[in-house]
Amino acid sequence: MPSPKPISAGAMAAHRIGAVSALSGVPVPTLRVWEIRYATFSPRLSAGGQRLYSDDDVLRATMLKRLTEQGHAISSIANHDATRLNTLLQQQNASHRREIAKSAEVQTVSAAIVGLALAARLASEKFKKIFSDNVLHVTDIFSDLDAALTAPQRVQPQFLLVRVNSLHALVQVDLHRLIDQCGSPQVIVLYRFGQEHVVESMKRAGMVVRREPVSDYELADLISSSLLVDAPRAMGQAGLGATIPARKYDDATLARMAAISSNMLCECPRHVAEIIAQLASFEQYSQECLNKSSEDAHLHAYLHAVSGSARALFEHALEKVAQHEGLDLSRPE
Repeated sequence: MPSPKPISAGAMAAHRIGAVSALSGVPVPTLRVWEIRYATFSPRLSAGGQRLYSDDDVLRATMLKRLTEQGHAISSIANHDATRLNTLLQQQNASHRREIAKSAEVQTVSAAIVGLALAARLASEKFKKIFSDNVLHVTDIFSDLDAALTAPQRVQPQFLLVRVNSLHALVQVDLHRLIDQCGSPQVIVLYRFGQEHVVESMKRAGMVVRREPVSDYELADLISSSLLVDAPRAMGQAGLGATIPARKYDDATLARMAAISSNMLCECPRHVAEIIAQLASFEQYSQECLNKSSEDAHLHAYLHAVSGSARALFEHALEKVAQHEGLDLSRPE
């Protein structure tokens, strides 16, 4: 067994072996055997002499547990990195996914994951059981946003799942770059600390943003409820894209349009503007309900997406009406 290495204050090793066991589901004695016999882990020593393990160790232990349960010999996979273990895991589950996907009630969900701790959660047996109505296929695992941005593009996953400690303007820029690069239509971001205006801006851009702690049940609900939303995908022919567009017109513009006298007998500008205002209010209301209620997450996510998509369609309709009537939406009358 290799001797533990000293750890510096900034090193990414913070888990004692008991925490690794709790997070991965591997008993402590088994972890010790893997470390002593196969040099699976290289823990570092804290200033107080404690053996500390990294997020990568937690992720690898989680995957090793899954693979050994599926028949792989630990001696043959003990020293594989997380990328190789994930490849083996996906290959092992390929036939199982195909069988399950035959059922109309089950979907295979592809996802790229940024954050080793998040990847370990999603690879755990506990999350797999919670997410049992669907099958999660992990296409890529990245340690952080920098690694994701510099990695060669492989396939386009349905989901981009990201965990960051701090959410600020520079992180937002990197996230938008990564979304453009990978083309994922659904984005879920988990964060510990963040600037409120950045969080709201990301939500308006169509991302699902949640402050930790987020339970495995809520995370599974967030992914599953996004799968329920067929409305944004059905809007492709209207050029609205897969995510819900941000609001085009604020309340003042809508009130101005509603007050404009029109020569049209049906008063379309007023009616369409009022509908947009109502849909925008309900869109915000359903989003707030989603934030507060994990039990009703499926329903609230669906309502939020439907109202947002409908609002975007009516904004497009308002532009058509304004063009027909010769009204300028960009300036007060």
